[in-house]
Amino acid sequence: MIPDLLEIPTIRAAYAAGLAPAALIDALYGRIAAYPDKAVFISLVPREAALAAIPADTSLPLYGIPFVVKDNIDVAGMPTTAACPDFAYVAVQDATAVARLRAAGAILLGKTNLDQFATGLNGTRSPYGAPRCVFNADYISGGSSSGSAVAVAAGLASFSLGSDTAGSGRVPAACNNIVGLKPSIGRISAAGIVPACQSLDCVAIFANSTADAMEVLAVAEGYDETDPYSRHPQTVSLQAVPRLGVLAPADRDFAGDEGAAALYQTALERAETLGWRLVEIDYAPFRAVAALLYGGAFVAERLAALREFYASHTESFDPAVRAVIGAADAFSAADTFADLHKLQALRSTAMAGLGDYDALLLPTAPTIFTVVQMAAQPIANNSILGLYTNFVNLLDMAAIALPAGFRGNGLPFGVTLIGPAFSEASLAGYAQALQNALGTTAGVTRLAPRAVYAVPAPDEVKLVVAGAHLSGMALNHELTNLGARLVATTTSALDYKLYALSTTPPKPGLAHTPGFTGPGIAVEVWAFSPAAFGRFVAALPAPMGIGQVQLADGSVQPGFLCEAYALAGAADITAYGGWRCYLERIE
Repeated sequence: MIPDLLEIPTIRAAYAAGLAPAALIDALYGRIAAYPDKAVFISLVPREAALAAIPADTSLPLYGIPFVVKDNIDVAGMPTTAACPDFAYVAVQDATAVARLRAAGAILLGKTNLDQFATGLNGTRSPYGAPRCVFNADYISGGSSSGSAVAVAAGLASFSLGSDTAGSGRVPAACNNIVGLKPSIGRISAAGIVPACQSLDCVAIFANSTADAMEVLAVAEGYDETDPYSRHPQTVSLQAVPRLGVLAPADRDFAGDEGAAALYQTALERAETLGWRLVEIDYAPFRAVAALLYGGAFVAERLAALREFYASHTESFDPAVRAVIGAADAFSAADTFADLHKLQALRSTAMAGLGDYDALLLPTAPTIFTVVQMAAQPIANNSILGLYTNFVNLLDMAAIALPAGFRGNGLPFGVTLIGPAFSEASLAGYAQALQNALGTTAGVTRLAPRAVYAVPAPDEVKLVVAGAHLSGMALNHELTNLGARLVATTTSALDYKLYALSTTPPKPGLAHTPGFTGPGIAVEVWAFSPAAFGRFVAALPAPMGIGQVQLADGSVQPGFLCEAYALAGAADITAYGGWRCYLERIE
């Protein structure tokens, strides 16, 4: 039976109970064909190609999990339109994030609609149509990642990728009753994504639960030298019982939406029942930062991304998008530096409050508009939607949007937790607790998510594994029996070799080989409590040992390394790129 709510653990349970991945994928193509809103997708992976992409290796971290991506994200062999037909090109290779998800076993179904060139927060600025709110087709879906959010909320995919510059990974989540994770800038590579504002762009994740979003993040993240803004992932841990900055009554602007105002107040009251301390903040500096993104010289970065195409194809642009990008002509280089200086001053004021609170708890958007209202005032209403989102990337913060209930008219409302860069794990823990307290649901099903996110312990010990301890392999139970959890799927640095050892069960040996340049070896990173790690290492048989393994992102973690004596006469299998690939080739 096809699950009603396409959570990752629920899909895995269905597979374990006998559901074939092909049956799920086939059923989802049927759902997509039957779904009445034809503006959600711009292009689909052919059904036969999606079915053929189901991997043989059932142990892959995202085996058989269906997903979709926003159509400003490259997929090899498919057009990237950015919702502008005259701009379209066929991508030569997958965007880095897409490649990592597919390598982990996820199945791509298609590419979704967006506000053209990711310029807008409403979802109506596309020649391919305007995807609608899953609860009422008179209302906007939110943008710019409109189709990506609707696909998840409507049960057409388990998760999706969007992009977020001004709130595009958060506002559509609020409009459709799902989770939207906006990671720190550079945590997920933006290589292979049509830039909006390249210095601010983030890959966003839409999912049915916080746990799903964080599981996808663990696969998609990682340093990428092809993205100049890529950063090595870190962990900034916040207090387990937080102090949250919240809007003072005078700063609560909901554009006349009394239902939204009441739901925000309810979210604050539920937060207090968790023992969290609420601190009223001065929102003025955040509001001023938010205004800079579209109301100042920062719009010039949008023009910089499309300068040549804009000059030769001005009429190809949606009128509202053209107005935004064309406004860059009014600003000089001196204006840009003046706004940078203004931003720095505002940052000092806004971030000073982090000494008084750990994170912010804000409305995701003040209200939700009808499509007719957006058409009547496309610029003004779009600015209203970004009131509580536009500042986040300018201040280099992380955010997670979550459902916070329904208005009396049946339309959803959401709130967002916002914290310092790389505080995603703590924010996700807060989001899980708050959603539990609110009793909110996921997507159009209005079913409560069953997946639960647990914040990693700050003293966890990481271990890099490359062979029989990988997910689904013969010795993986030695990790899971000790409570270890998978936190990343990645590769080693290039100066490592892999050898096939003569052991029972078969194992490989990973060896650091300075001066050698290879493909990098596929590895997983698992996390243990210190006590569990100690028990694991104490029981480790020769010739395996624990050393320091450098990963592709430059970080160094404890990991399996093989004693040199055991490598004598062992077959060098480095060219296969990993133990799984080697086993698949020799079977």
